[in-house]
Amino acid sequence: MKKWLMIFLLGLLVLPSPSQAGDYVIGEGDVLEIYVWGVKELNVSAKVRPDGKITIPGVGDVKASGFTPPGLQKSLGEKLKELVRNPNVTVTVKEMTNSKVYIFGGGVKSAAYDLNRSTTLLQLLCNLGDVQNADLRKAHVFRNGKIIKAGFYTLFIGGDTSEDMAIESNDSIYIPLLTDKSIYVLGAVTTPKFIEYRDGITVMQAVLEAGGFTKFAKQNDTIILRKEGDKETIIPVKAKDILSDGDLSQNYKLKPNDYVMVKEGLF
Repeated sequence: MKKWLMIFLLGLLVLPSPSQAGDYVIGEGDVLEIYVWGVKELNVSAKVRPDGKITIPGVGDVKASGFTPPGLQKSLGEKLKELVRNPNVTVTVKEMTNSKVYIFGGGVKSAAYDLNRSTTLLQLLCNLGDVQNADLRKAHVFRNGKIIKAGFYTLFIGGDTSEDMAIESNDSIYIPLLTDKSIYVLGAVTTPKFIEYRDGITVMQAVLEAGGFTKFAKQNDTIILRKEGDKETIIPVKAKDILSDGDLSQNYKLKPNDYVMVKEGLF
């Protein structure tokens, strides 16, 4: 019984972790652990050379680059049949140097990140630093030349973790620059102006940054003019109700390129 328990525990140690199994493709520079059950002479640690090969005792040079760990296990199992009856081979990736994810697009600093452990999109975004100039709504993830996820705003700003996803080796993440970051406040405000957009800015914050309402402002006739593509939307805002009655449901969050327009009356 103790003997079988020890074999089971040893198996747990050598089985590939989730970040090493599955679709990970071995590349040059990776360090592999090769374990052949019951034949300690064939248990080796090998670094994949620039030619994509590793050396196995009794077998010689074998191709490793381009295989997944399960694929290399199968390949080695076939080659070792000449030396071992029914060889049971396990391959784990001890050190990954071939696993990278690529960030580009201008919204953040372009870079290639080492993906040496299981990583999600949210974890990666949290490591990018300042994303104020990034258009997260137009960002997306490429995998094998196809977009597999579009838009990071709901995840990263809205906090909806159901939008998170696992990042895999050789994924590319496109994060464009937020080109128009202005909000325009016009009409019966003290200082009509444009304000640099920031996440979470509301109608009343924009009005206050423009000096507040003039004495001729018809505060309940404030509107937000929003253009999204070819669509133009007018959102009425009863600003007086916000100030007098504390009706915060009227204090809408703004989007880049919104116009806040306050009508003026004679009395």
